[in-house]
Amino acid sequence: MRAYIGITDKNWYEILASTPKLEEVNFWQPGGNRLFQAIQEGELFLFKLHSPEDFIVGGGVFAYSSLLPVSLAWESFGVGNGALSQAEMRRRIEKYRRSKNDPYQEYTIGCILLTQPFFLPKEQWIPVPQDWKSNIVQGKRYDLDTEPGLTLYKELQLANLQSRTAQFRLGQSPFIPSDRFGSPSLVLPRLGQGAFRIMVTDAYERKCAVTGEKVLPVLEAAHIRPYGSGGEHCLSNGLLLRSDLHALFDKGYLTVTTSYCLEVSRRIRDEFENGKEYYSFHGKKIWTPHAPEKRPDLSNLVWHNENVYRG
Repeated sequence: MRAYIGITDKNWYEILASTPKLEEVNFWQPGGNRLFQAIQEGELFLFKLHSPEDFIVGGGVFAYSSLLPVSLAWESFGVGNGALSQAEMRRRIEKYRRSKNDPYQEYTIGCILLTQPFFLPKEQWIPVPQDWKSNIVQGKRYDLDTEPGLTLYKELQLANLQSRTAQFRLGQSPFIPSDRFGSPSLVLPRLGQGAFRIMVTDAYERKCAVTGEKVLPVLEAAHIRPYGSGGEHCLSNGLLLRSDLHALFDKGYLTVTTSYCLEVSRRIRDEFENGKEYYSFHGKKIWTPHAPEKRPDLSNLVWHNENVYRG
């Protein structure tokens, strides 16, 4: 198992560390010119402050990487971006890019999506590994099975044990075993609402599954089986739909069959004396991702057909 130590500013860390019950965070990069690929899903991503504070102060489980417009990043993660407002986030991007303030510029940023975040109290901050170089700009990857990564992992385990006693937030992070001599292992990330939205958006190549619409601000990730009804934040429970279709899908006026065809309820016409545009989609096969594991699970579609759709 590997870990990546990414460099961040103290303000980002302090906002997140002081925000209760965070399930996911966005470790964003202002450049927005390449995807993060240094580690794989389920490995550790750790936070290091800028020098001279050469300490690891927290981390999370790496779930996904994407390049996103700043507005979508803010809508998806809010304060989980380490900023108190979108305007503040934009100011930081402009600072790092050395750009003039432009409230209408839709900056593309690199987004590293992390679940199960934890933040160490200052007395438990961990010094960077002995081979860390001062000229590292973004971060460095470590193998946790060999030195110096092994020592880093043991220090994280020790901090976890101490935090359990003191009831710090690290004690809520299940990916670091309570056994001090446990071996590093991958953990399946528990996706939050924000990561679900981004992963569904990318899986559907940023276009509506029904209409092919590509205007990103009107596209929404729909749960086939609602989260409150036992559905999960996962690709097999998602569809990317134009906002009006999403609303109709959630209210039972539309559904998708197990052959991936759209059905439109007669209730639209009966209740609203309208719906010509929607009936033109009736029987149309929706677009689904090429990879089978990213397509809607048939059991979720059956659940929606039987429990939500009002034919």
